[in-house]
Amino acid sequence: MNWREVNFDGIVGPTHNYAGLSYGNVASAKNQGLIANPREGVLQGLQKAQHLRGLGMMQGVLPPHDRPHLATLRALGFTGSDAEMLSAAWTSSPALVRNLMSSATMWTANAGTISPSPDTTDGKTHFTPANLAAMYHRSIEHETTGKVLQAYFPEGKHFAHHPALPGGTHMGDEGAANHNRFCTDYGHEGVALYVYGRSAFENATDLTFPGRQTLEASEAIARQHGLKDGRAIFVRQNPAAINAGAFHNDVVAVSNKNVFFYHENAFEDPISLQRELREAAPEIDFEFVEVPSAKVPLCDAVASYLFNSQLISVPGADKMRLILPVEVQETASTRAYVEDLLASNGPVGDADFLDVRQSMRNGGGPACLRLRVALSDEQLAAMGANAVLDDTLVARLQDWAGKHYRDRVVAEDLGDPKLMEESFAALDELTGILNLGSIYDFQK
Repeated sequence: MNWREVNFDGIVGPTHNYAGLSYGNVASAKNQGLIANPREGVLQGLQKAQHLRGLGMMQGVLPPHDRPHLATLRALGFTGSDAEMLSAAWTSSPALVRNLMSSATMWTANAGTISPSPDTTDGKTHFTPANLAAMYHRSIEHETTGKVLQAYFPEGKHFAHHPALPGGTHMGDEGAANHNRFCTDYGHEGVALYVYGRSAFENATDLTFPGRQTLEASEAIARQHGLKDGRAIFVRQNPAAINAGAFHNDVVAVSNKNVFFYHENAFEDPISLQRELREAAPEIDFEFVEVPSAKVPLCDAVASYLFNSQLISVPGADKMRLILPVEVQETASTRAYVEDLLASNGPVGDADFLDVRQSMRNGGGPACLRLRVALSDEQLAAMGANAVLDDTLVARLQDWAGKHYRDRVVAEDLGDPKLMEESFAALDELTGILNLGSIYDFQK
């Protein structure tokens, strides 16, 4: 049976803006207040997906969520028509509206955690949407994310779904951004690496910024998914990395199959981590590419998003390929490191630099924009949505974005009922394009 890893990229939402909501995200804070271009953001994302398709990769998309989130406005006591609720909320608390208008769902590496069927005791692929409890604007996502994932991957023979973890920040779960899977090939049994920032019931005095993922949340996900004995490892992210702005582990580490590419300050004890991985999966010929601070200072790694790249196995290629943001090429230390890496005859043989600046200015690189799902041909045939890209679907999405999206959004626009109406009209049409049914609150 043929297996592949499919990347499902998040479509930038119509309300994409730079509100600086993400505490601990250096880029988000730095670029707060800039003028955003949602239309350009969509097109940049589709160009990235098209580039990967051109390399022979399979690409899908995940939709943005309905913003503003009307269910939250109602739950907070706002009444009247949709426009009346939004106007009243904007008058009462512009900060609340900025949170409820966030387009952060485009970073689908945080959509959830996926355990492919070769790794689970029941032989199903398991999905748990991330509760994203650490940040208010993201904590409202998991219900819609769960609906989308169930529409894409219907419960039954192949797929199993779980609700987001309860427990607030004590069980803070940030999804696949803190999860790596290693294997000899995508259809072979793998080993899962869960990276956490802190323990749920301890005071992490060594953290300046919040450790969003907790150990207990990671352990709960592994139990939910029924991972095979001994095939899950839990490791703490280096507090220095979190304090430098690596709010998720995918800012300082990325994996693919048997290769782990990470900064030397990504983990508290990388030597022990290497040993644990080898002991858990002796059949995997691990290759660890550890980038020293002497060559790439941690601040440069975070600013350029060197590790928030996609490390992919291109069909027919002997070596892996890095998909990097152009900021890596524009930063002297990371550009020099990538040049040396490609010349080293190691596991990575090629690199491409892509422009995803609309996302990068909010702290989301190529890896943030995609959710990886290992799927067999049979599982692909069982999917329930029109979400895997071909030229026809790409053209439809480009036309759709051109029809519905603004090329300029600033903070003052977020309280405008007209932007809300434009956003809902765009998403209503998108559900038809993707064959998703009624997944949004405003469609009920």
